[in-house]
Amino acid sequence: MIHPIPRSPLLLGLAGLLPFLWGAATVLSPALSDLSTSTLGARFTGPYVQLFYGAIILSFMSGVLWGFATKADSTRATTGYFLSVLPALWAFFMTGFGPSNASLNLMIGFAGLLILDTTFSRWGLTPIWWMSLRLLLTSIVLICLAITAFV
Repeated sequence: MIHPIPRSPLLLGLAGLLPFLWGAATVLSPALSDLSTSTLGARFTGPYVQLFYGAIILSFMSGVLWGFATKADSTRATTGYFLSVLPALWAFFMTGFGPSNASLNLMIGFAGLLILDTTFSRWGLTPIWWMSLRLLLTSIVLICLAITAFV
């Protein structure tokens, strides 16, 4: 079921997509890539901006899940804390190995995060609109990372 997403989380979530979208655009357009590299630097161009930012976002989402776990009781809280650190650990260990492999690994990480989001939502630990937001954002992130991984 789709629930309306409050304006602030929606706008902030969409703004958070900008590095992924920019990275994909600069992968697809050599002219834009050259312009970005000359004005912003290589770190803010192509796969580099996506990979760096993607690792940060997976780590950030670990913190969000940790916060949700604080709302659980007993064994479920322990399980929630354990699960909440997985995205950050995934980002730390799996974002090497070159841009294509790192992009693919981030895709796996974001897909896994969506599974964790679903779990925490089913446990009643997230806002009712959480999955609507996470499905939207994760879909766009996966498309952007796929461009880097497979183009």
